Formats: sequence, structure tokens, C-alpha cells
Amino acid sequence: MFNTVLFIVLIMNTHTNPINKVDFLKKVPIFSELARKDLERIAQVAHSRKYYRENVILIEEEAGQTLFIVMNGQVKISRVSEDGREVILAVMGEGDFFGELSLLDGQSRSANVTVLKDSEMLLIHRDDFLRLLNEFPQIAINLLRELAGRLRKSDAQIKSLSLKNATGKVTATLLRLAEDIGVFADKQLEISNLPTQQDLANMAGTSRETISRVIQKLINRKEVFKEGNKLIILDYERFRKEYS
Repeated sequence: MFNTVLFIVLIMNTHTNPINKVDFLKKVPIFSELARKDLERIAQVAHSRKYYRENVILIEEEAGQTLFIVMNGQVKISRVSEDGREVILAVMGEGDFFGELSLLDGQSRSANVTVLKDSEMLLIHRDDFLRLLNEFPQIAINLLRELAGRLRKSDAQIKSLSLKNATGKVTATLLRLAEDIGVFADKQLEISNLPTQQDLANMAGTSRETISRVIQKLINRKEVFKEGNKLIILDYERFRKEYS
């Protein structure tokens, strides 16, 4: 009897409540201004799926029929250069979405997407998404706003890669990550799942050795603190003003 009760308690303690799709959609920028009844309509056509670290979700140039929204976890968006090097364009976390370009123009995927941290996604098929755009014009307005923001980030990334020195490239990459996946705590900002040094090098357009050297210099200056794959910018506003 005792073992049976213990077994039931263990099951109850290890059970995790599923994420409420409607509550989650409210946090996604392109859906955030919609009424709850409208979000319930979207939730009906959105299906969840789990992906695990190093899973490749999308491949550049393949046909695309699905919008992906990150419910939890982390992915990297990348392309491969002509000489075979990976160039990481962005790291995405909770509330971010990808795959929208193929849905809008019907053409192939423009980048690769790989899981950095075990993730759960909401998937919306192209036909359903296009119907939602017609039914709720506010989604289209919000989508344009998000795409404009991404274009500005891309311009800033091109500038940092072409004009800045090694320190500038690395700090610009840390600021991009801070904006994309960082969490504020008082004056500090924590990046809890810092990409590997090779991934950081692929983002910054530099080498692993340069990444290591610059981060160590920032640590020595007491501008950042690093423990494992967690990095904390100790005074984020000061850091941003100095290195933007």
C-alpha cells in the first residue's frame, strides 16, 4: 500500500502542466493585440511539437509551408557561406517566430534553423496563416513591424562586421544576444544559455581564439561575469552605451 501511494505521489510530482496556447499566443508580438476570442481561433490551428538539441528544423532552399513559434528553448538561424563556413544570423528564444518569409512569398527557405536547447514549437500551416492574415489585419501590421525591426538589426550586424575591430565585433554580438535572449535583473543582464565559442565566432565573423580573448578581457575589466554557459553583463546600460 505504501509503495502504491508513493508511486502515485511521484507521478503527480513529475507531471508538468502543458503550456496554455492561448495565454502563450498573447505574449507573441504578432498576436499580442488580439482579443482572447481571436487568440482561441488561432490556437485551434496551431499545433505543438518538440525538438531536441542539434535537431535541424529547417534547411536552406527547401520548400516551406509552416510558421514556427518558439514556446520554450532556443534555436539558431544560420546560412553557409561559399567556402563552407557557417554564419549565424540570429539566436531565437521564447516568443520568437521564424519561417514566415516562405509563407508570404511561396519561395524556398532562406536559412537553416538548428536547435541549441531542447525546444517546443507551435506550428501553423501556410494556408491557415494566410487565412488568419485576411481575417485579422492587425496580424499583418504587427508582422510588418517585426520584419522592419529585423531589417534594422541586420543593418547593424553588417555595420559591426565590416567597420568594427575584434573587440567591437564580439561586444556587438553579446549585445545582440542580450537583446534577443537576455533577462534583466536590476542593472544586470543575464544570458543563461550562451552559445558555444564556435557559434559566437560564427555570429561575430571572427575566430574562437578572438572570442575567448575578448571575453576574458571583459571579465578582467569586471564588465562581465561568466560561469559555465552563463554570462552576466554587470552594468548593462553602461555596457550598451560604451559598445553600441
